[in-house]
Amino acid sequence: MRIEKLAAIDIGSNAIRLLVSNVIIQKNSDEPNFKKSALVRVPVRLGTDAFIKGEISQENENRMMKAMKAFKLLMEVHGVEKYRACATSAMREAANGEEIARNIKKETGIDIDIIDGKEEAAIIFSTDLGNVIQNDKSYLYVDVGGGSTEFTVFSNGKIINSKSFKIGTVRLLNNKKISKNSWDEIEDWVKINTKKLKHISLIGSGGNINKIFKLSGKPINKPLSLIYMKAHYKFLKQMTYEERISELGLNPDRADVIIPATKIYVSAMKWSGAKKLYVPKIGLADGIIKSIYHNKS
Repeated sequence: MRIEKLAAIDIGSNAIRLLVSNVIIQKNSDEPNFKKSALVRVPVRLGTDAFIKGEISQENENRMMKAMKAFKLLMEVHGVEKYRACATSAMREAANGEEIARNIKKETGIDIDIIDGKEEAAIIFSTDLGNVIQNDKSYLYVDVGGGSTEFTVFSNGKIINSKSFKIGTVRLLNNKKISKNSWDEIEDWVKINTKKLKHISLIGSGGNINKIFKLSGKPINKPLSLIYMKAHYKFLKQMTYEERISELGLNPDRADVIIPATKIYVSAMKWSGAKKLYVPKIGLADGIIKSIYHNKS
């Protein structure tokens, strides 16, 4: 048996994460076991800067720099052999995103890849969806982030179509004027790409749907129903921000974005005709770890 330590840094619009994993390789096994060793989440909301002001503020650049220095030390302490840092829509859209990435590289040695929506989706797909996807069924995969949402249609084990839309939780929260046209564009795309598919189910990923699933108390691999999602959306909207923190135990930076996130999932279910929503425990950081391992092996 051999154990490798790999790490992933996910620089999102609502938070920055460091995931450290043990990759356990058995002699007689083709596929290694990926076991989480540590996960650190820092609530640096880059999206508020990027989507409203068009650039990341000095204050958030400083916080990000401190987070990267801390992550570098944590990776050293854990004995990480290889890592990858990926930034998504906030850094992608910020006018000073590339400059900040250069400053961080200079100060910490951490090289940040600013990736587009398609690569983000491809990395997430490198995680194990095998427990959820059945080759003879159809699925609409929805990954809701702070700045954008990725939609991918699967049927018979193959990707039919995929598209990234600039509607995300932080963007919706800070810009109430997102046009009806933007929602209509997504609705049209979903309906066109799913209309010939029967008995379609949704697969959801992202921090908000993971939290919704946890609150539901459902066993792993069991789906949430459209009826449950509609009721939960109504329930969340009836609570104040403070009640969502005190009564549901949500983090302050989760208690606001969970409402626009739920709206996106419920809308996607309605547009596609899906009655079930599966929530596998996957995300960008998990995908980065697996892609590092498979790309080197």
